[in-house]
Amino acid sequence: KSKMAEKKVGRNEPCPCGSGNKYKKCCGK
Repeated sequence: KSKMAEKKVGRNEPCPCGSGNKYKKCCGK
């Protein structure tokens, strides 16, 4: 879980870590 695009991605966008989950349910905790 990297924090590369931490503030560039919206909470409902796909997570940049590549998990396929939405950001808010993945790295956007």
